[in-house]
Amino acid sequence: QVQLAESGGGSVQTGGSLRLSCTASENTHRSNCMGWFRQTPGKEREGVAVFWRANGGTYYGDSVKGRFTISQDNAKMTLYLQMNGLKPEDTAMYYCAAAAGCFRSARAGRPDRSDFAVWGQGTQVTVSS
Repeated sequence: QVQLAESGGGSVQTGGSLRLSCTASENTHRSNCMGWFRQTPGKEREGVAVFWRANGGTYYGDSVKGRFTISQDNAKMTLYLQMNGLKPEDTAMYYCAAAAGCFRSARAGRPDRSDFAVWGQGTQVTVSS
């Protein structure tokens, strides 16, 4: 199955920007749904953004709408997450994920973790005040 590798995490100050990348080990043509999730210790993994290639739909978590943008470069087999206006509460480990379809996310209008079966190892984002 496809393997995912995240990069681009780091430490920034409040208001700063970062761009995360997720590179797939093989063509993700079977993974029509790609997404970003994040998690902090002791908390549930939270949906950040999802992109459904089949219909071009994008679905964002409420806390990141208007600040984060998900995009995909099929030729490079890379998924991106542009994060602007970062806040301390955005501090988390960010995970890339892949799925055959974004069915539950599309139905809910927001990222749904249960759509996804393949996960990367994560990249840490730290935002200081």
